[in-house]
Amino acid sequence: MTYDTGPSAAFRADADAGTGILAVDSGGSGLRVALGSAGRGALGRRSSPVPVRTGARGIDPAHLMEQLVPLVRELAAETGAPPPTTAVVGAAGLAGLGDALRAELPSALAREFGVRTTALAADAVTAYAGALGAHPGTVVAAGTGLIAVGTDLTAWRRADGWGHLLGDCGGGAWIGRAGLEAALRAHDGRPGGSAALLARAEERFGPMAGLPGQLYPRTDRPAVLASFAPSVAGCAQDDPVAAGILHTAARHIAESAAAVCPSEGEPRIALTGGLFALGDPLLVPLEDELARRLPHALRTPAEGDPLDGAVRIAVDLATGAAGLPHEETLLSVVSSV
Repeated sequence: MTYDTGPSAAFRADADAGTGILAVDSGGSGLRVALGSAGRGALGRRSSPVPVRTGARGIDPAHLMEQLVPLVRELAAETGAPPPTTAVVGAAGLAGLGDALRAELPSALAREFGVRTTALAADAVTAYAGALGAHPGTVVAAGTGLIAVGTDLTAWRRADGWGHLLGDCGGGAWIGRAGLEAALRAHDGRPGGSAALLARAEERFGPMAGLPGQLYPRTDRPAVLASFAPSVAGCAQDDPVAAGILHTAARHIAESAAAVCPSEGEPRIALTGGLFALGDPLLVPLEDELARRLPHALRTPAEGDPLDGAVRIAVDLATGAAGLPHEETLLSVVSSV
């Protein structure tokens, strides 16, 4: 793919309208983009449902730009936002799959849009910024997987986020897998089984003898496992096995939060992500676990999502405000001038 040799015409006009910012959230559900100014924040948003590809070089910067360019041009025409001189890209998998992005994306953004400062952030960091801003504390980001990040504003700490085979304990795939295990135990007549979960699993997947064949060959196994988590929550009120799974998940989540939460001062704790839509069957035991393990920390609702976090980081960079700590694999800043 080739890029234009200079900023698009939509950005060359009105160059004195203010300090422009570009914020991007790239994850498993696609790409979301916000365009705005340092003084006014996001002026408009667009999204694409197509996730950015990964390959042998990790996250593909050319595919990201292929989707990003038309979205940003549409926003520029719609909002009249000033040309973006600062960009923040939050990406799932950045820590382990971000080498090509770090090497190529800042220069691509400079050529296409005239961006002079680019920050590349792990999606857990943009989730933190969206939930808490530049305040000490910890954020648990949970959906299919689970990761906890914390900072005292001098350094980052992370816990879990190791994927469904090695970790993500308490996340959606973990809960769904535990529920299906309990269903299979009931199917076999082994201790620890749940007839209620067996019935739900058969409704969802058909006869249990065919479950391995449905699950193991799939490349989206974590999402398939996580799709059963709502069934576990739906059984929890009347089924002690399902309730026990969610209590154990709550303990795992609280352990990860405690591992990264600053021990001094009055840190904040926020929860973000689709997992917490499971509601009281998970949240009630989780609140108990957090209160027991982190009595000095203040539970607070998440103020925003990862795209909001990317906007916040971009505003801080553009205005020179003190913000979150920089670290090569989690939040790095590159100047193109």
